[in-house]
Amino acid sequence: MSGRPDSDLPPDTQTVQDLREDLAEADDRDLREDVAEADDRDLREDLAEADDKDPRDDGLLDEQARRARWAAAGTGVVLALAGTAAALLRASGTAPALVPVAYACGAAVCALAAVLGARGRTRRALWAAVAGVMIMALGDQFD
Repeated sequence: MSGRPDSDLPPDTQTVQDLREDLAEADDRDLREDVAEADDRDLREDLAEADDKDPRDDGLLDEQARRARWAAAGTGVVLALAGTAAALLRASGTAPALVPVAYACGAAVCALAAVLGARGRTRRALWAAVAGVMIMALGDQFD
């Protein structure tokens, strides 16, 4: 034994409990390998079935894409209207000039998100909407 904390005991000094734990770990590893092999077989079968069937035949992907476009465009429009209304309300009050500007800029970014969503760029529309809301939140912090 070298005195290092990571050194193993020689086999003759291992306890029965240590041997049981080693056997359980070996069984777990074998089980994980068996599961991985079964997953690989299932994946190959699924890919073979997918090659035979065109996913656009049932229209499910088209419907999901259409819903995503509508959701992104609708969210962008609603956020843009809310930002515009907040900018108009703050501009007519006694708020510092930076507050309505921040709301207006956030509304513009959300309007861009609506346009991107309508064109099918849903991921970019999501990030633009998040950025627009963050800009409007800055306006709220300045208030």
